[in-house]
Amino acid sequence: MLSSKLKPNTFILNLIKLNKSAFNRNFSSIRDTNPSHESTETLTKEPKWTNNSIRIGAIARKKGMSALWDEWGVRHPVTILQLEQVQVVQIKENQKRIRPPLVAVQVGCSEGKNRFKKPLLGHFENAGVNPKAKLLEFHITPDAVVPVGTEIKAAHFVPGQYVDVTAPSIGKGFAGVMKRWNFKGLPASHGTSLAHRSAGSTGQNQDPGRVFKGKKMAGRLGGQSATVLNLKVLKIDNYLNLIYIKGSVPGFDNQFVRIRDAIKKHGKKCFPSDCIPPPFPTINPEIVKTMPRELMAKTGGVDPFIPKEV
Repeated sequence: MLSSKLKPNTFILNLIKLNKSAFNRNFSSIRDTNPSHESTETLTKEPKWTNNSIRIGAIARKKGMSALWDEWGVRHPVTILQLEQVQVVQIKENQKRIRPPLVAVQVGCSEGKNRFKKPLLGHFENAGVNPKAKLLEFHITPDAVVPVGTEIKAAHFVPGQYVDVTAPSIGKGFAGVMKRWNFKGLPASHGTSLAHRSAGSTGQNQDPGRVFKGKKMAGRLGGQSATVLNLKVLKIDNYLNLIYIKGSVPGFDNQFVRIRDAIKKHGKKCFPSDCIPPPFPTINPEIVKTMPRELMAKTGGVDPFIPKEV
């Protein structure tokens, strides 16, 4: 009687066999749950920079313009950008709007002093960072992903490299076609009455009988996102986290700007030859403490003030 109670059910045995076969079919790639010493070394090994790597960018605050002199004494106009508590806030993977295999990394800067909504406060609390005044996303390759909470320093960018800077342009209000689109305007002499700066005709005949979309007409000028490509980094200040960029940058003073490696100078073309590979995925803050305060890019070439032989 006892043996009949302990006799296993055939239906349960078949179910166990089916589940076992399904497990082997779904997880046949699993070899060992305890990785060997070699596999742990590969996991902890730092990633190496390649020509296809896309590094993370940063959010900076525009401080104004100044001038620098290179080793030949040539004056260069520069824009000063400052990085204020720039940290990684979130890593987004498997997003529909992100082109694979890129990964979206959310970066924040400048600890905000204003009030935040509770969902946003919870977002910063989960990341373990202080509330940030500005948040932006950067799409990078998986090998360039850095942990949440990592601080991005000014030394992340190398003196002599090229960067792209994006910021809202200065708004100029409602402007006419001559200022907004560089129109010539109507004749300024005989025959024109009170219409010297007008746009002129904007339509056609009865067919099509309308004004085409996108017609250049008077309207609001500025206040839109603008990007300046291939700007050269001339100087880095590691103490104040300053980046000196040659040329002008969109936006007004104290404006948040997005700075990243130049996308049209691929791989080694973006960096000087003596700084390859660049800090990857970013520079260690402990190394920054041992570096000199100021790093200046060298122009190279020949002294431009040497008189040419006739």
